[in-house]
Amino acid sequence: MEQIIIDRIALLRTKLLERNISAFIIPSTDPHLSEYVASHWKSRAWISGFTGSAGTVVVTLDKAGLWTDSRYFLQADEQLAGTGIDLFKDGLPTTPSINEWLLNELPKGAVVGVDGKMFSVKQVEEMKCFFAAKGIELNTSFDPMEVVWDKRPAMPQDPAYIYGIEYAGVSCIDKILQIRARMTVEGVEGLLVSALDEIAWTLNLRGSDVKCNPVVISYLLITKDEVSYFIDSNKVTAEVSKYLSSQHVSIYDYSAINTCLSQLKIAKLSLNPEKTNYDVFSAVNSNVVRNISPIALLKAVRNEQEIAGIHAAMVRDGVALVHFLKWLETAVPQGSETELTIDKMLHQFRAEQDLYRGESFDTIAGYKEHGAIVHYSATPESVSTLRPEGFLLLDSGAQYLDGTTDITRTIALGKLTDEEKLDYTLVLKGHIALASCKFPYGTRGAQLDVLARAALWQKGMNYLHGTGHGVGHFLSVHEGPQSIRLNEVPTLLLPGMVTSNEPGIYKGGRHGIRIENLTLVSKDATTEFGEFYNFETITLCPICKEGIVKSVLSTEEIAWLNEYHVMVFNKLSPYLDAEHVAWLKDKTAAL
Repeated sequence: MEQIIIDRIALLRTKLLERNISAFIIPSTDPHLSEYVASHWKSRAWISGFTGSAGTVVVTLDKAGLWTDSRYFLQADEQLAGTGIDLFKDGLPTTPSINEWLLNELPKGAVVGVDGKMFSVKQVEEMKCFFAAKGIELNTSFDPMEVVWDKRPAMPQDPAYIYGIEYAGVSCIDKILQIRARMTVEGVEGLLVSALDEIAWTLNLRGSDVKCNPVVISYLLITKDEVSYFIDSNKVTAEVSKYLSSQHVSIYDYSAINTCLSQLKIAKLSLNPEKTNYDVFSAVNSNVVRNISPIALLKAVRNEQEIAGIHAAMVRDGVALVHFLKWLETAVPQGSETELTIDKMLHQFRAEQDLYRGESFDTIAGYKEHGAIVHYSATPESVSTLRPEGFLLLDSGAQYLDGTTDITRTIALGKLTDEEKLDYTLVLKGHIALASCKFPYGTRGAQLDVLARAALWQKGMNYLHGTGHGVGHFLSVHEGPQSIRLNEVPTLLLPGMVTSNEPGIYKGGRHGIRIENLTLVSKDATTEFGEFYNFETITLCPICKEGIVKSVLSTEEIAWLNEYHVMVFNKLSPYLDAEHVAWLKDKTAAL
């Protein structure tokens, strides 16, 4: 594989020389700046061999580098070995940014190339400004993948389908009315929507264009008088065409978006410069108002039907997990199960549940030291056989028509070291601290993040990923605008938002620990100081008790865990047979 990557980079360099381009930047995204992308746009993985979901490759005429975050440091180090691509660890104080590195590598007058369809307006404008200081030009019009990527996968062709009102809760027509009301407040006549999850939510459409994410490759343009949907005509069935017509949505070809924007006759068009690619932006022939899309917040606050749906999905997901965990207990001592085989069994148990439509992301099953690779993905070459000792970190999720799930359990498979037990208990303390907190209206995720880290910080430990992300409704497993993380995000935490709670600790070569539940922001009380909210934990699955050092937990923390387990038992036991009820009763017994 190393030689294949070396040859691909060499071919890319020949094409750069032909264009007088000194360096080219290849991100992990698509024209909609998605986190997860269809195979057609996995250019960064193809050119580097690094398969993590996040990272950017930079190729100059004599060097190459990959920038990725802490979730992938260990994985990238392994996959880049022998390719000639250097690893740059994003987020560390000693790591230069891509722009800084290029500024030092390239001479005055050099040209840096990017495909303008793969970078946001904000990114391109920042790069242009930064490079101008050294007289470096930015070329945004060249896509070398069109010529160097032999047998490149085609763009997705699967048809879109209607997402029923019984799951969505609000019709497309009513959502458009809400969006137009926000547009009026903002004083704009048009809204360009590029984010695939926002488009799917607005139109009550879903698809299978991106693995694990039921979205459709498309653009949406909303004005005062028309809703224009840009999609490959091959993806529009007669049923979907009739449905869109009934919702007063006009259909145009996906490739017509730039032409339409160049001919648009409105005074002000709103778009998000962080969610709109530079190529599309360059075609706009109206005054642009740079705003966060109003759809992001409308989508994040679940309606009553969506909330009922996610609760129902959690019950079915919990039933599947109980069946899996009980099976795992008996299977591991037999010595034949691996990180890959248990993934298949988990899929099988979930697939037996009503309304199941697949995984919400690729399962992370990391045994012992593999658990320290935050987004580890087992391969036939790397796979470990499970033994009755140590921890298994299992991060998985499912797509059900009525909700999207995401859960991590760190499972003791047998004997644990004192270090493993203490680390596990400290992570649990952080999880409980966040899960049990109450906070006033106006609170942002960054103000709460410390609660999940404090116990670890006291022992000189930390994790570098965020503590919580938003989750879509039968949509993407990672959705904003809300989050819980150290860096400031201005979005308030509001009732109806679903957010993960997932502190962890990772020790290379030893173990990784993460405990994740999904939570629903709910109203708690109104006092003389205003509205207060709390996190209602909605994931239903036992938290492994074998790794807990009980003396490290407070009375209040033990009470929270016991109360959570009572809820899990009460909600899941009616759907289990006697054998599984007995197993669950033991796993949820008071600590």
